[in-house]
Amino acid sequence: MNFAKYALAAALCAASSTAFITPKNARVSRYNAGQQVPSRVMAATLDTPTTEAAGPSVMRPPIDFVWSDVASQLVEKFGYSQAEVDMYDGEVENSKENLIKIYKALQMARGFENACNQQYMQGKIRGFMHLDNGQEAIPGLVDYAIKNGDKKYSYYREHTHAIASGVDAGAVMAELFMKETGTCKGAGGSMHIFDKSTYFQGGWALVSEQLPYAAGAAKSILMDRALGVSDNEDFEKVDVAPPTDDDRISIVFVGEGGAQNGRTAELLNSAAKDNLPLLLLVIDNGRAINTYTGDVATNGSVFDQGKHYGVPGLQVDGYDAADVAKGGKAVIDYVRSGKGPAILQVHTYRFNGHSPADPEHERGRKDEKAWARSEQDPIKKFEDKYTANGVFTEDELKEFKKEVLAEVKAAVKFADDSPMPPMELAKELEYPDAPETDYNLKPAPAYADAVNARTISPEQMETVQAHIAGLREKAIAGDISIGDAINLAIHEEMLRDPTTTIHAEDLQAGSSYDIPKLTQQTYGKTRAADEIIDEGHFIGKALGEGMNGYRPIVELMNTNFGIFGMAEISSAGNTYATTGGQFDMPMTIVGAGGTAPNQALGAEHSQPFHAYVMGIPGLKICSAASPDAAYGITKSMIRDNGPCFLFAPVKMMKEAKGTLELDKCAPLNKSALLHEASAESVAAGNAVTVLTYLHGVKEAQMVIDEIQEEGFDIDLIELRSLKPLDMDSIRKSLERTNKVAILDESTKSGGIGATVSARISEECFDLLD
Repeated sequence: MNFAKYALAAALCAASSTAFITPKNARVSRYNAGQQVPSRVMAATLDTPTTEAAGPSVMRPPIDFVWSDVASQLVEKFGYSQAEVDMYDGEVENSKENLIKIYKALQMARGFENACNQQYMQGKIRGFMHLDNGQEAIPGLVDYAIKNGDKKYSYYREHTHAIASGVDAGAVMAELFMKETGTCKGAGGSMHIFDKSTYFQGGWALVSEQLPYAAGAAKSILMDRALGVSDNEDFEKVDVAPPTDDDRISIVFVGEGGAQNGRTAELLNSAAKDNLPLLLLVIDNGRAINTYTGDVATNGSVFDQGKHYGVPGLQVDGYDAADVAKGGKAVIDYVRSGKGPAILQVHTYRFNGHSPADPEHERGRKDEKAWARSEQDPIKKFEDKYTANGVFTEDELKEFKKEVLAEVKAAVKFADDSPMPPMELAKELEYPDAPETDYNLKPAPAYADAVNARTISPEQMETVQAHIAGLREKAIAGDISIGDAINLAIHEEMLRDPTTTIHAEDLQAGSSYDIPKLTQQTYGKTRAADEIIDEGHFIGKALGEGMNGYRPIVELMNTNFGIFGMAEISSAGNTYATTGGQFDMPMTIVGAGGTAPNQALGAEHSQPFHAYVMGIPGLKICSAASPDAAYGITKSMIRDNGPCFLFAPVKMMKEAKGTLELDKCAPLNKSALLHEASAESVAAGNAVTVLTYLHGVKEAQMVIDEIQEEGFDIDLIELRSLKPLDMDSIRKSLERTNKVAILDESTKSGGIGATVSARISEECFDLLD
């Protein structure tokens, strides 16, 4: 049985992959998809295939680039001179040290993935795992040209990207083993490698979700420069400007299949509009999972898609790792220089299936794997090239490989010997800030006044302070609306903490309810961003900012529009736990929502999105049916280090007026007793606990007098904290009334009321009559 397992592991490591449509400028006119491709080990030239050399039918031929093909693109598309292109060539070809660095990165990638496959077959790695064999030119480039301070965002096939970024191989392997010494304490697993010290920020499992996150990370670099702040050794913002030669970038990896996702267009638009220091690295292995990409996509030339946005792109051949390093570094330096975003597309072949459990029944997959392993192995290409020209001897390369494989062996042993995480870890990783946190006690950043003084002009400050003073006067007079109360809280917190940012549609105009009013006019376009009409995109950008020391606020004109951002909201909720507590996610989402009784809002605008997000781990969810609740909860959410979502009643945003307890943060784990049943009604058994939220609060308050006239009374509890649910307040009321009615504003199945009812049945059943 063991022999069978090892044989299967060896077969999977040996297998290869891929396919795809031929890029328009590829030098492959000699072949058409489906033609037989000759073996490179035969003496016959590619122009004169022989019967002996013929291989299997290959759906996507190689592009066979030489350096001049890459160099001409750099001159034409990136504006490099021939002398500059020659410099990039020489930095690799004339440097044995750099060639060794690249070769070791190739061997580490291959060796580590082979070891992963072996451990998977032995049952030590469980769950989903995706290997990178055949695509080693990409980690070779990362190791050669990407710096520690660069923000790195990858997808589920990220082991080699992490290691090439400087993440310890033992910690990566331990994470795959689900061990406490893993990069994320075993909480992330194969698809979620994160490492704060190297700014390796995922490992994201939903295809292409990482694209807007990387845009947010790139924007955080611009905000560091604009505000004059930087990270200290604990990765906290301090009042120290980045160095004058700060050339950090954000790099995001995506497959060419994933690049067909609409998020790519949104990323290119955003990156071009804000001139973000961002590199989109497209790993073009010709397969969307295992499906031949040409079967589902018309345009495989992703590197050309930036033309519409003024974003240049370069295509390189992943078969030649040295050329990828040279061309890739030129593109990276273009981004570093401040000229804006760029695209790098690496044409490559994946030697394994989508995952070890993959049956690979897709058209042409198995034949192409065997061909690619024989004909498109970048390690073999490197070895043949540099032993033939005398740069290395075979013995030298064998020694380098031996060194690397010893590191891989040590990584496996480290993972094997490491302990499993403690059982209590899951509870510890639920929230960065405990539900009972008193946010009034959180200190403001010491540098707030200094940053405000250098980023907000005296005229802007005078205007916003007058605006704040006007709102505070309304609050004292009892004449402030819910929308204005939230706007006041936002301004107070953005001045209190300059790392607070805001994203919204129609932001300049104040959106629909004045929530972001005067933010961009005060704090500028970098901190207060008007966004395209796609909530997923700007929630994703906010996530990237949140991972990099900022406190983003996302205003949703209508919370039901958040349906577009469900993936990003889910990942925001999971980030703290998935990263083993490395990355906080101080994101606040706020907006008007609810189903609005007796109002013709239309089906799309009347969905109970508050119920939809209840199942997302790590997310604190509140509702506010009054200005005072909205104000205090908003302030607390902005100070919280985890993701929070505030729902306000859409039809009460302007009509509900009241006073505010100014400068006071409200708890995020408590309900509010708005009306207490009389002692007489309780003694007579005529009192009922009524639990409601959003528009239900107004509906219940309107009938209290009528209820009392009939000899009954209610404990009216506003469920301001929907998650976590305040069971203490519910239990205390039920101890008095022994009866409960839930006035819900969501679906009967899977809704808020269903959750509350289930909790009462489980925890308070004996208190009911």
